[in-house]
Amino acid sequence: MSTPQPDAHRPSDARAGDDRATPDDLLHSRTGTEVSAEDLVLAAGRDVTPENLDWARRKLAEEGPAAIDKLLP
Repeated sequence: MSTPQPDAHRPSDARAGDDRATPDDLLHSRTGTEVSAEDLVLAAGRDVTPENLDWARRKLAEEGPAAIDKLLP
């Protein structure tokens, strides 16, 4: 009787504590849609809080949608 491999039944999405990096071909900086303040906060790796949303709104006002390009590959 064989023992299942630990990763044999893992879904394709990452689980908490997974240390594998996202492949470059799956990373996208923009999809051609509007960039929201929440998008910018999340791209910066920050929590969505009122303070961080205010920061993102100011950044978008100053730099426009290109602000997210500076955070993502």
